Amino acid sequence: MPSPAFQFNAAGSASVLAHFQSKLHFETDCWDVHASLANGVADFVLLDVRSPDLYQRGHLPHAQNLPHGKIVASKMQAFAPDTRFVVYCAGPHCNGADKAAARLAALGLPVKLMIGGVTGWLDEGFALETPGAAAESA
Repeated sequence: MPSPAFQFNAAGSASVLAHFQSKLHFETDCWDVHASLANGVADFVLLDVRSPDLYQRGHLPHAQNLPHGKIVASKMQAFAPDTRFVVYCAGPHCNGADKAAARLAALGLPVKLMIGGVTGWLDEGFALETPGAAAESA
């Protein structure tokens, strides 16, 4: 009898490769976002899609606040048409970033979700920016 981990056989290598490569088209992680920001190669706009109150309590460096419910065509016209977005919310217990990514995609805008959100960012040891304090990177 197989272990619970292999109760179902592993998919073939080609299927596994396609699955995980596909995920990488939809998601990025805290480490990659941090590296992009730290190295000055952030070729995206980082959107904190939580409420303004939560954003003010602490947000990722360089993030702009745009709650997911306010992502509409008229607001997105403020960005160049070729702008790419990375969205995040509170963490794995929150689907605000999923909602934001869906809204941006519905508007035809390229987007990736930063998995982990604020929780993941802090778990990696990275600091948040708060009003009156500059962010320190780990």
